[in-house]
Amino acid sequence: MASTLDDIDRRILAELSRDGRMPIRKLSETLHISRANAYARVQRLRETNVIKGFRAEVDHLAAGMATSAYVTVNLRQAEWRVVGERLRMLPGVVHIALVGGEFDVILLVRAKDNTDLRRLVLDEIQGMPGVVNTRTLLVFEEFESPTSTSMWEEP
Repeated sequence: MASTLDDIDRRILAELSRDGRMPIRKLSETLHISRANAYARVQRLRETNVIKGFRAEVDHLAAGMATSAYVTVNLRQAEWRVVGERLRMLPGVVHIALVGGEFDVILLVRAKDNTDLRRLVLDEIQGMPGVVNTRTLLVFEEFESPTSTSMWEEP
């Protein structure tokens, strides 16, 4: 069930999207609300799974994962759950989406280099029972959307 968010909740989400390590004190000062209110709201957002967790923003190149690609997958329909579970277990698979259209699944994968990407796609993914075919779209450069962290703010 979707949670109803008010303006303060959306502002909390915007601030924590920019800095997930922001102390409650600074959050309350930034939003001009009491610390108790800020704390209670963040707790409620966590308990209702609006906030699912806090993560580090990783520079993939600096972390040694210099190659990224989107991989589209067609599979035997009856096996999509099993294939999905196997894909979740593969190191390097960052995001999995079941989609409608000319392919069934799209993956964002990260690898050390093209050789590692080749192994991941040709050996691991294409070698899975239930996978019919794949198409690999190499990422040349990535850009962060300027609105990705402020999507919770009113225009």
